[in-house]
Parts: sequence; structure tokens; C-alpha cells
Amino acid sequence: MTMVNIIDKKRLGNILTKEELEEAFLGYYNGEIPDYQMSSLLMAICLKGMTDEEILNLTDIFIRSGEILDLNGVHGITVDKHSTGGVGDKTTLVVASIVASLGIKVPKMSGRGLGHTGGTIDKLESIPGFRVDLTEEEFIQRLNEVGAAIISQTKNLAPLDKKVYALRDVTGTVESIPLIATSIMSKKIASGADKIVLDVKVGTGALLKTQKEALEISRIMKMIGAHYGKEVETMITYMDIPLGTSIGNALEILEVIKILCNEENNYLVALCKALSSKMVQLALGKNINQANDMVEDSLKNGKAYLKFLEIVKAQGGDLSGLRVSKNTQDIHSTKSGHVIDMDAYRFGKLSLDLGGGRKTKEDKIDPSVGIVLKKKIGDDVKIGDVLCTLYLKEGSAPIQEDLTDYYTFTMTKEEEKRIDVL
Repeated sequence: MTMVNIIDKKRLGNILTKEELEEAFLGYYNGEIPDYQMSSLLMAICLKGMTDEEILNLTDIFIRSGEILDLNGVHGITVDKHSTGGVGDKTTLVVASIVASLGIKVPKMSGRGLGHTGGTIDKLESIPGFRVDLTEEEFIQRLNEVGAAIISQTKNLAPLDKKVYALRDVTGTVESIPLIATSIMSKKIASGADKIVLDVKVGTGALLKTQKEALEISRIMKMIGAHYGKEVETMITYMDIPLGTSIGNALEILEVIKILCNEENNYLVALCKALSSKMVQLALGKNINQANDMVEDSLKNGKAYLKFLEIVKAQGGDLSGLRVSKNTQDIHSTKSGHVIDMDAYRFGKLSLDLGGGRKTKEDKIDPSVGIVLKKKIGDDVKIGDVLCTLYLKEGSAPIQEDLTDYYTFTMTKEEEKRIDVL
């Protein structure tokens, strides 16, 4: 079939054979299919979905487009963790540090930002000198010596996914459940870990918007894992508000350091502990209470923070060179009230507009820009209070948009009392 026939077939909601999927996707990988035709097929998949058989076939095509990492040289149990993406999501950096400090090997192949969501690799590259392009030998060496290594998707591991991933990011096809599952699991299988914990994000700031979607992608990824003999556990977590207080690459690295130094105590910290405990439970066969205690001890005694420093140093990073923009703008509230909600999606889009993400495949990220949230859910706000601080590109003008409606307010108790009196 021609590529046009394949596009039409999926556009009409029909099932593509493995041969048709190979013709389309391998043709695109080899440069025989142009971006615009692959974009059309991705959009048809986004709109019409895929069967389990199609998903397994496409995952296999992605995996076989490159090599499968052999981790037999790694001493001990290997456990990978992946998030489906969210705003301000820096959990990988915290979790890998905690789990590796407990003697468990954490091989992590991460992605870059996708749409309005941030990417672990972009965050790490804000650290001067940090190498995300380790060779296979270097990767295994770091795992044995340090306990964790975080690399970008290499040229040899699921390279077809890497090319499709970049196209999805700029063609409005990011939020397809089959494509998300295929992308994640092809990398997870190719990177060779024994066990996998998947953090499935759901909410306004996530790629998945509903509980139904989260349950479906969890089912699909467990199905793919079982097909390849991998033990997969999923946790559905919520992304209606930004994770933590910082959005933006260098700013999020600074927040990771605060968490590992026990200077933060919020939902993000609780999530990192829960994911770490699940990984410990899976790797060591502990019950969840024992795993929780081990995670808490690692944070309290500073081992997790020291492990983070070790990971950064082992991959060439220099935290002393981390820089955030000096061009800042405080955003003042034009309303008063009690904060009951924050729009994670709009904050993610704002960070993208500031230069913290990519709008085209060729865009370069400015790691110094982003947002620091000064008010959170549960806080009382008065007119004039600082809601957040923007870190703008050096030399750029302040933004003119009123960001107050990124927050949802109810009346404070004092305001309710005044109305009652009147």
C-alpha cells in the first residue's frame, strides 16, 4: 500500500497490519516518508486509536529499529521509573537519588520536554557539563559504581521512537494513548531494566486528562510489559496543579536540591517518597511499611542528597555553574480570596512561551527561564500579593498578561464574616 492508502485506512478507523505499520514507520525513519505524511498518520491514530495488537506491533517495530541494552553486566536488581509527563515534574531526579542510595540500581533513559510538559533530560542539561550521552559501557560502569545513571535516548536504542517523538511534540499528536504507551514502553524494554514502575499522571496539567484514560494506559503498558516478560507496576497520580513550586529547567534542579536536603514538605515530596517506596518494595521484596522506613531514613540521614551529588559528578555535571535568569518579574494578584485551584496546563504553556520548552523541533531551550510559585492551594491572598515570580529571558520585556485567573479563589473566612455582618 502507498502511504496515502495507509493514512486513509487509519483515518476510516480500520486496523493496520504489522506490514503496513512497518512500511509507514520504517519508511519515515529511513527518510522515504516526509514529515507531513507521518504527521497525518499520527493524527489519524490520535483520533481513531489502535487495537492492542496494533500497539504491540508498533512497540515491536520501535524496539527493533535499534539495539536492546544488555544490562547483564550490572550487579544487582535494576528498577526503572517513568512518568507520563506533567508540569514541574522533577520526580525522577529525587527518586533515582533515593533508590540508588539504598543499593538498588536505577538505569534511567529519559526524554526531553513534550508539549507543555517538561523533560528530565532538559532539566539535567541545565547543569553545565552534565553528560546525557553516555556510551553503553559508560552507562553500565556508572550503574555499578554509583548505582544510578540518567541518559537521553541514544541513537541506538529505539531510534525510531526518538524521531517520531520529536514530530509528535510539534504536530498536536502528543496526547494519543497508544502513541504515549508505545513510546514509553519501547524505551523501557530497550533499556533493559528487570522491573519498571510507571507514574501515570492524570489531570489538567498532564497528557492524560481523565481517570478513564489513566486506567486504560496503565492496562496497555502492563500488557506490553507482560508480553516482554517484564514486571510492571503503575501508580496513578494527579497533575491538576503544578508539581512543587518551580517550573523551568534550572529552577527545578534547585528545587530537587531543596527536597533532598529536607527543606520542602509538600505533595511533590510525598509523591517522590511513594514512588521510591514502590521501587524499593519491587526490587527488594520488602513490605510497603519497611520500604517507607528505608526511604525516610535515606532522606533524613542525607544519603539521598549525597547520592544526587555523586550522580551529577559521575556524569560530568558542575552544580556551581547552575544559572537562573536575573531578569525577574513579580506577578501581583488583582483579586483577594482563598486559593482552591491552580491551572497546571496554563502554567506549563506559560513556561513554554517564556522559552522553557520547544514549539518547533529546531527550538533551543533557555534553561534559565521559568516560574516560581509563591502561592499554593490553601493560601489566603490579598490584592497586591505576589502570586508567582517569572524568570524571563535576559533582556526581554515584562509580560503584560494578568495571571490572576490562573488561580481559582473562594472567599477567605474573614471575607465571609464581613458579608455575614452586612
